[in-house]
Amino acid sequence: MAEPWRAIAERKRAERQSRIPKAWLIPSPPSGNGNLIGKHLDILSKPELHITQDFDATDLLSALTARKLTSEDVTTAFCKRAAIAQQLTNCLTEVLFDDAIARAKYLDAEFARTGKPVGPLHGLPISLKDTFKIKGHDASVGVAALCFKPAVTNSALVDLLLSLGAVLYCKTNIPQTMMALDSHNNVFGRVKNPANGALTAGGSSGGEGALVAMRGSILGVGTDVGGSIRIPALCNGLYGVKPSHGRTPYAGQEGGAPEGSSKVAIEATAGPIAHSMSDCEMFLRIVGDGKPWLFDPDCLAQSWEQQRSIASPLTSSGDKRKPVLRVGIVRTDGHVTPLPPVQRVIEDVASTLRSSSSTSATSIEVVDLDLSSLLSRCLKVSNGIFSIDGANTWFDLLESTSEPLSPWLQSRLRRRPAKSVDEVVKLQAQRIALQKEALQIWRPDANGNEIHVLVCPAAPHPVALVDRWNSVNYTSAFNLLDLPAGVLPVRTVTKEDVAVELKEGKALNGWDKTNQEMWGAKERKEYLGSTLSVQVVAPRLQERVLVEAMGVVDEVLKGIGKKAGSRL
Repeated sequence: MAEPWRAIAERKRAERQSRIPKAWLIPSPPSGNGNLIGKHLDILSKPELHITQDFDATDLLSALTARKLTSEDVTTAFCKRAAIAQQLTNCLTEVLFDDAIARAKYLDAEFARTGKPVGPLHGLPISLKDTFKIKGHDASVGVAALCFKPAVTNSALVDLLLSLGAVLYCKTNIPQTMMALDSHNNVFGRVKNPANGALTAGGSSGGEGALVAMRGSILGVGTDVGGSIRIPALCNGLYGVKPSHGRTPYAGQEGGAPEGSSKVAIEATAGPIAHSMSDCEMFLRIVGDGKPWLFDPDCLAQSWEQQRSIASPLTSSGDKRKPVLRVGIVRTDGHVTPLPPVQRVIEDVASTLRSSSSTSATSIEVVDLDLSSLLSRCLKVSNGIFSIDGANTWFDLLESTSEPLSPWLQSRLRRRPAKSVDEVVKLQAQRIALQKEALQIWRPDANGNEIHVLVCPAAPHPVALVDRWNSVNYTSAFNLLDLPAGVLPVRTVTKEDVAVELKEGKALNGWDKTNQEMWGAKERKEYLGSTLSVQVVAPRLQERVLVEAMGVVDEVLKGIGKKAGSRL
């Protein structure tokens, strides 16, 4: 008879706790929902506080390669700060501190011996979502049946990052089944939003978002099949980028599904969650130039530099005129009407981009777009493809140890018959039709002008209360269409935002009605001061265009009120 899930979970949590040195424990972790960022840092020395607080990943990497800092010192500092973050937010699953510090010492020794850094990510600590397999360690994804079954091989991106000189020091918490937008599972428990415990930390890369927000990580890697990088980035005031399928290695992850099933599914992709756009660009550039196609057969044989051949509005062409960035503003997906703070921040962004054109180094043109017909039809197709196997693999795993569904999933997920081949083919045909329709967005108009990126909401509401996230279509539509997309913080929710009442009118559907119910007095009080972010979307496989455009937009938007971001 299989060991019951509760006993497995207790053993797994005890293992995690045992790997945090006693000297790094917080005597009395606080209760309540107060802001935890920058708190309880007494175990850090002044140099460790400087390392973890005063750099972004790009600057820290420069300091490492210039030998101003050692990898051992940097890795130790982030291991200690990750231990603090774990005790305050429950963001970790696998604690790999001993292995990481040993690797950092090796990298320092190699640098001293050869006089050269060991790869372009030399000595940089990087955290990973729990789905990534690291040989000798679990990838349990918060399911009891997968605990104490260490991986025998590395995920493709793990091998690539190690070859580039990175240090991998922890893995982070996720929701059960990875099909929820709030990171809770029965093995490790719930991830807490560091800024406000009444709000969600997001999912499914919620542990990654919380850890980076706590500066227990300078650069994290999440995965995204419906919003799982962008939503935690939004919830934690961070930057996050979801590439198109084929740009970054994804092979070899634990996803609760048989190998090969991704070929008939919506393809998940791996990407960065970080403190700055320069960090997102750095990660994607170095991974892109690391020949990812030699690690994952799904990756395109095209380096970051080779993306210059794609019609980019921002790459240098020798033309001395200011480059033009033409931005399409999308206000709604036509399925759920955004709440007032989301509407207001989109208007703020549109007006700021329009007024910045004469002063920015890039000439920005803003065009209003209505994509509600296209985007509203994505949801049904996405849901159909997400349920191809009827969740049978997940239920088989859970039932093998009598593990129940996480509370949020109990009313939303049940075992169903797997779809037939004909049903799968029909769904994929519908997806292809929507992707073909989406090509119209990027085609030049009668005057030869083309849209380079979209700016739109990432959710129809501000950061939601725990277990209250409503409608993933604002992010999942772009997974279905396989368009690269990223999130960047703009400002915080203000008293003026929460004073706006909803316009009278009938709800569009049940999702829209639920969204309206998220505008009560209790919710508005909790939204106050939380992050408002926007999403930026580019044509398929144009990640270089995306991050360049996000960098321009981010720089322009820094003038909008008090910036809500990881540096606050």
